[in-house]
Formats: sequence, C-alpha cells, structure tokens
Amino acid sequence: MSKLSGKTAVVTGASKGIGAAIAKALAAEGAAVAVNYASSREGADKVVAEITAAGGKAIAVQASVASGDDVTRLFDETQKAFGGVDILVNNAGVYAFAPIEDFTEAEYRRQFDTNVLGLLLATSEAAKRFSPDGGSVINISSGATTVDIPTASVYTATKAAVDSITRVLAKELGPRKIRVNAIAPGAVETEGTHATGIIGSDLEVQMVAQTPLGRMGQPSDIAPVAVFLASLDSAWITGEIIAVAGGNR
Repeated sequence: MSKLSGKTAVVTGASKGIGAAIAKALAAEGAAVAVNYASSREGADKVVAEITAAGGKAIAVQASVASGDDVTRLFDETQKAFGGVDILVNNAGVYAFAPIEDFTEAEYRRQFDTNVLGLLLATSEAAKRFSPDGGSVINISSGATTVDIPTASVYTATKAAVDSITRVLAKELGPRKIRVNAIAPGAVETEGTHATGIIGSDLEVQMVAQTPLGRMGQPSDIAPVAVFLASLDSAWITGEIIAVAGGNR
C-alpha cells in the first residue's frame, strides 16, 4: 500500500517550484491533494493534470493564504472534494532581497503577511479539521536562517519566525497527535530563482561554491523529505527543522 493512501493534503503555493513537486510526490504516494495557488491558475491546472494523468486525485483551489476568508474557503473546498484533511504543507512564500537602506514597510508587510500570517492562518484552520487520529503540518523554512545572506534581512526574519512557530506548535499540538515539522531548503533552482535573476548570476556561483555537495538543489530534492514527514515513517518526529541544503549551513 502507498504511504499516504486514504489521506488528504493541502499544499499552499503549489502551482510551481517546490510546492508543485511536493504536491505531485504526495499524490504519487496515494494522497488526494488540494493544489493551492494565489494567481497562477495555469500552473495549478498543470499540476492537477499531471497528478490525475498518473491516476491520482487533485483539485486546484485559488486562495490567498494572507486572507482568513480565503484560507477557510480553501479548506472548505478540500473537505467538500475529499472528505477530510490530514496533511498541511505551508509552502506559499514570497521573497525579495534589498539593502537595509531600501527597507520599506510595504515590503515587510508583503513578506510577513504571506510567509508568517499565512502559515498561522492555514495551520489554525487545519488544526480545527484534523481528525482525532491527528495530522502532519510541514512548514517550508529556509537555509537563509543559518547562512545569513546580506540584503535578506526581512526574508530571513520571516523564516526565523517559521522555525520558532514550528517548535512552539509541535509542543502545543502534540497532545492531539498533530506533528509539526519544517524543511529548510538551501538554494533551489525554481521558476522564482530564474525570474529574479539568481540563476546564471555571481550569487548562484557563490552559493554553489559554499555548498559541499557542489550544486544548486532541485524541487525533486525537497519533495521526498515532505513525503517522509507526512507519512508514518516519521511518526516519532515533531518540532524539527530539517536542513535539505546540500550541506550549506
């Protein structure tokens, strides 16, 4: 039997990159998946099509994780389609790098609203809906919290908050059999790193040089770890932040 047979997962920000890879990997192990997206309907539909073509179950649900009403609707539509929720992957995130002299309140709020508020809203909703058998919450943090990248102060602050929230909620929700863990990816090649010009830049060269395994990560490097944390293979693991970064710390 597949590791996640009969389970339902909500993956936020799953229309591309790491989120898309995780959604497809969870589905391949038998989970029905709600593929959340904020604006890229085309990307979400593509992920759903790939899952269903492989014999899996998935739906695309538009919702901004920074909106409480949208998050409630995301979980309502998931339960309507699949009957329950067992796994939440808080993957939706935004980032921008800028020197501190260019700091703006608007950019601070944009990143914290998605990366921190969105995680809290989604986890709150999931905790209300998990069955008495418990569930698994998987937060996507970042290697930025240990590498300390210049110009990434706001983004790093959001992910440091993710790490702290992960540990707090693991203790808070553990008595209800809800496990809460985080994955901290290193530099990963995604649509986002291409769009921001990181791929092909001096920064990419620097990041690869600092990585003992000598390459950028791929979404496919992250997805199996999410499957592990979603499954009973990790039944005795909670409150952990797992670095998946090729050794770059």
